[in-house]
Amino acid sequence: MSTETPPGEAPDNHLSELQSDPLLRHLHAVIRQMIRLLAILMVLVIMWCIADVVMVLYQRLMAPPFMLLNLNDIFAVFAAFLAVLIAIEIFANITLYLRDDVIHVKLVIATALMAVARKVIVLDTSVIEPGYLFGIAGIVLALGITYWLVSSKART
Repeated sequence: MSTETPPGEAPDNHLSELQSDPLLRHLHAVIRQMIRLLAILMVLVIMWCIADVVMVLYQRLMAPPFMLLNLNDIFAVFAAFLAVLIAIEIFANITLYLRDDVIHVKLVIATALMAVARKVIVLDTSVIEPGYLFGIAGIVLALGITYWLVSSKART
């Protein structure tokens, strides 16, 4: 089965440079270049996040007691690591959008779930309100169910 677009017809993807309208073709090309710029900027953000991980780890290990991490230090390091992973997931979203001209719902949901999971991992339960905790629980549950539904739909 061929996936090629017949001559004179616009392909199904919404940012195609094969549009018959010259204005739309030009605008789509501009948007694709802006997506490339976003990908480059995200790589810079990832590099800054990695530098932040190194800095946080160094600062925490150099503070007294020397070369030891307490629980708060470990949470700070975890938060920095997870920020890098979330940035990498966002980069993956951008590049998939550039390659396929579609938003991959499963990856976007997984990225959101990872971002909320990061919040849960570094959450200091001694200083938050119960309503806040229930709100985060609801978000995790909703994203988890949505991810499961999208994943099970993809398998069928």
